[in-house]
Amino acid sequence: MRFALLSAALLLSPAAMAQDTNPEQAAWIDQLATKFEIPASELNAALSQATYQQSIIDAMTRPAEAKPWSVYRPIFLTEKRINDGVKFWHDHKALLDQAVETSKVPAEIITAIIGVETSYGANMGNYKVLDALYTLGFHYPPRGEFFRSEFGHYLALSKEQGWELDNQNGSYAGAMGMGQFISSSYRHYAIDADSDGVRNLFVADDAIGSVGNYFYEHDWQLGDGVAYPAKVSAAQVEAADAFIEPALEINHTWAEFVAAGIVIDQALDAETPVKLLKLDGVDGPEYWVVRHNFYVITRYNRSPLYAMAVYRLSEQLKHAYEKSL
Repeated sequence: MRFALLSAALLLSPAAMAQDTNPEQAAWIDQLATKFEIPASELNAALSQATYQQSIIDAMTRPAEAKPWSVYRPIFLTEKRINDGVKFWHDHKALLDQAVETSKVPAEIITAIIGVETSYGANMGNYKVLDALYTLGFHYPPRGEFFRSEFGHYLALSKEQGWELDNQNGSYAGAMGMGQFISSSYRHYAIDADSDGVRNLFVADDAIGSVGNYFYEHDWQLGDGVAYPAKVSAAQVEAADAFIEPALEINHTWAEFVAAGIVIDQALDAETPVKLLKLDGVDGPEYWVVRHNFYVITRYNRSPLYAMAVYRLSEQLKHAYEKSL
């Protein structure tokens, strides 16, 4: 494979010479070589194939998840995305049924993830994964360590998959396929759902099964709720807002919320683990009580806005799909 070869041209390339004169980068390469058991020569050869992309840095510094909910929500909850999702569900019903049976994750959640991530495979990203992980790993200090690790995972994954390094495209963050798995997730959670000997997340069979497997591995609880709109009276706002925390973990009980005057249209056991969200809606603050399954969605993307968009889309997809039968 190309990335395993160190030609004289690579050794003499400007990128390779720059690596030799950069002690910090050399130390990073040594760390990756040890962690992934990949020769430093292969890592340097991979770097020499990569190209820095300023547009990737620009995209990383203005993520959609930084928008308020009132702006973020309309990006994903559109009539087209719902209609396309219903078609996707019908077209791949057998695959979705198989994934539900295996992973115990609802079809609407799997479909919504693929819908939010890539519009059901229509937009899987145009950046070379190698360029994205190189740019962010070696030129974006706030998350450099994470993306350098993903760079190592990508090299290991490419060996496992038989890929040439510069042939895979994905998002500006280096995520791939219909479900947009980063390299470490691809290695750990992707499955060969169609039993053809290859884990190919760029096609529906393995993508659907792998999204289901990801949620299964992160302890999705079939039959449990995800989120409920909550009512907080003006007199109880201060008490409710005391529960608003940046941590994503579910760290309160329903009994605590009841005592604070928080109301939902759902009966929960007093000890049910819950968390309170406050989102910036079009008409003012929206309060939501969320449960463990909401937290599981944030394992896919660590943003409550993302998780809420997936959940709300899944509910609309389920309603529209059932109506179409």
